[in-house]
Amino acid sequence: MSDRPLLRVVRGNPDDAELAALTAVVAAVAAASGGSPAPQRRTSWWNDRATRLSTTPHPGDGAWPASALPR
Repeated sequence: MSDRPLLRVVRGNPDDAELAALTAVVAAVAAASGGSPAPQRRTSWWNDRATRLSTTPHPGDGAWPASALPR
């Protein structure tokens, strides 16, 4: 554990009830978020539909092999 306080009042003069309410809200938000965000699963570019939708096929030499390459 750290010796640093969880909250610090930088302006104003809150009473004990206001500090307790603020602490409860901050603790609830921290508990609801689960701490750190879950790592996102990377989608293979073979399965990424966005790459297929954003490319326009162009006829010509090498068009067929190039159709499978990511853009």
